[in-house]
Amino acid sequence: MGDNGRVRIRHYAPGLGVLCLGVLCLAQGTWQTATELPGVDWHGISGARKEAALKFIRGEECTCGCKMKMAECRMKDPSCSYSRKETSMAMKGFAEGKNADVVRAEIKKTADQPPPVLEEPVKISLTGDPAKGPDNARVTIVEFSDFQCPFCSKAVAEAYAIVRQFPNDVRLVFKQFPLDSHAQAEFGAEAALAAQAQGKFWEMHDRMYAGFPDLSRRTVMRYAQELGLDVNRFTADVDSHKFRTRVHSEEQEGENAGVGGTPTFFINGKKYNGVFDVASVAPLIRKELKP
Repeated sequence: MGDNGRVRIRHYAPGLGVLCLGVLCLAQGTWQTATELPGVDWHGISGARKEAALKFIRGEECTCGCKMKMAECRMKDPSCSYSRKETSMAMKGFAEGKNADVVRAEIKKTADQPPPVLEEPVKISLTGDPAKGPDNARVTIVEFSDFQCPFCSKAVAEAYAIVRQFPNDVRLVFKQFPLDSHAQAEFGAEAALAAQAQGKFWEMHDRMYAGFPDLSRRTVMRYAQELGLDVNRFTADVDSHKFRTRVHSEEQEGENAGVGGTPTFFINGKKYNGVFDVASVAPLIRKELKP
């Protein structure tokens, strides 16, 4: 059980083109009453129109083939691009005053279309998060990651290569998203934040991924010594779980943004669905940089 009473069954996302066991299932029943859904921006719709939209997505099936209602799929599988696209279409349609028949017809027209490479942008807080690249970069890539995920460890080189290719225009921001299926992942996340508190996040990040998958206490404490950290302070922060609340907050933020596994990347707030490598991502960045 999660700390907030939800059952969380995590899947890995196809972050590097490989499908792994997956993440994130909210307790049954919540989708029938929730008024906010992961990855859906309800800004601009309220009152009767929002109620109509909620009624619609609680009653219509997602077209991904899961046999769940749209709202149910959103809550139980936030990684599903189909339910995210369709609930967003429903919200937009009802906000514009369209009725259920019109919205249903519009969704049906796009049902067979593959999910977009970049989804609609969502708001992600960046306050206090470790980042590489200039603060005024025109493109911000946010990565939700797990220090024991094999695909995350492979993504490090690609992410760094992208930052090097666009040194003045890209900023890489790291968010914690440790998976329940990885016994040491949450410890790694807390340790990384304890290192950040001493100005050594990226150094610890690099050590932990280079030593993948070993995140034993002994190994991480050795990294802290090698990096010249105040080991007593670092140990106290880790043992007191000083940063656990922050880790859980970032997990929740990821869930709300539609993160369904690791690594998941957002480019200027737009969830990226595809292989994360320089060849695939660089053209998207260039497009973002166009006036």
